Amino acid sequence: MREVHEDTERCVRAVRSKDARFDGWFFTAVLTTRIYCRPSCPVVPPKAENMRFLPSAAAAQQAGFRACKRCRPDASPGSPRWNERADLVARAMRLIADGVVDRDGVDGLARRLGYSVRQVQRQLLAELGAGPLALARAQRAQTARLLIETSALPMSEVALAAGFASLRTFNDTVREVFAMSPTELRRRAGNGGPASGSLSLRLPFRTPLYADSLFATLATEALPGVEEWRDGAYRRTLRLPHGPAIVSLRPMPGHIAAELSLADLRDLHTAINRCRRLLDLDADPVAVDALLAEDPALAPLVAAYPGRRVPRTVDGAEFALRAFAGEKAAELVAKHGDPVADPGGGLSLLFPEPAALVDEEPVAELARALAEGELELGAGSDWTRARARLAALDPAKVELIAMRALGDPDAFPCAGDGRRWRPWRAYAAQHLENAGREREIA
Repeated sequence: MREVHEDTERCVRAVRSKDARFDGWFFTAVLTTRIYCRPSCPVVPPKAENMRFLPSAAAAQQAGFRACKRCRPDASPGSPRWNERADLVARAMRLIADGVVDRDGVDGLARRLGYSVRQVQRQLLAELGAGPLALARAQRAQTARLLIETSALPMSEVALAAGFASLRTFNDTVREVFAMSPTELRRRAGNGGPASGSLSLRLPFRTPLYADSLFATLATEALPGVEEWRDGAYRRTLRLPHGPAIVSLRPMPGHIAAELSLADLRDLHTAINRCRRLLDLDADPVAVDALLAEDPALAPLVAAYPGRRVPRTVDGAEFALRAFAGEKAAELVAKHGDPVADPGGGLSLLFPEPAALVDEEPVAELARALAEGELELGAGSDWTRARARLAALDPAKVELIAMRALGDPDAFPCAGDGRRWRPWRAYAAQHLENAGREREIA
């Protein structure tokens, strides 16, 4: 099947109609201006012969194109492909988004994937037009822009937090990608943000988004100390590579308002990525709804609640442990959770790491498998291998964990096989599970 960016006629139509549904699916590089845009860019579209379509922002940057100042293509929603697939490229993209290349290098990425560096580079180049270093560089540039525009941090600290090896590399990259110096970017944004680890951001998504059910699930499942619903926002603690964090997520028209309090700003992009994953913000709701609406049994539900998402997780191991612990989860958190300070609310604990729970029933065997690396439920996990190991522990929980922790859009934790809803059975499951409750509320 052809990738979206290879279908020139379809891409041209999307650009001319400024179709936001394709934001993140491909990027438009304009040969005359050497600028790249998202499909929904508000400027007058160039002539078709002057458009070149690329699969990633990194590929556009590597080809010498600068990000458009109007549509900010670097800040578009992520491609749905990386959360819909479980092949090498998709796993690599999820790990790069989680910051693995910045922390462990390309060698570390390849080790996590179980492939050679050469194999990983070859496949990423073939599908995305850029290797892991270029993809990580594009991510660093986006993180740098966020910090420049939303904080008053000195540029030297922004460079370090965004993962740049030197201030010079940071300055050169920002100028090359955005055609402005870091100082000009900040002046243009009119920044007056904090000079600390607390940041306010907007998380974009593809419309429609049915936020009520999504946030209701998270609020209902909230573990005391780890999560809470406060003043119209879902708040929770995060265990990140460089320290703890607290995030507040609030549904707003057209975006999710995110407030992040980070112990270390190097974790900014990782935190954003995990929040996006939790809320399933990179989904393609139009494609999902179109298929499900073909079924007469689901059509009324899709029409009533368009854009339903699957509530996922910020940590696959955490969700699996919660699923196995059941009603004992709160007790385990109170006993083994690491303390964290929350001046703005009632959060007090980080969810325990697997190693802390290896002697606790009913999660002991699962915790040992996670702690010893026998079971991997992180961003780059092999879904087939993870399912097989989970089935050996508790077959009844495989589909639920596959849906929420692994992010498999075709997982189906309901009775029957739901074959007619493939490859979106997880979304069909959400409609079915919530149908009765929503009728009662109505």
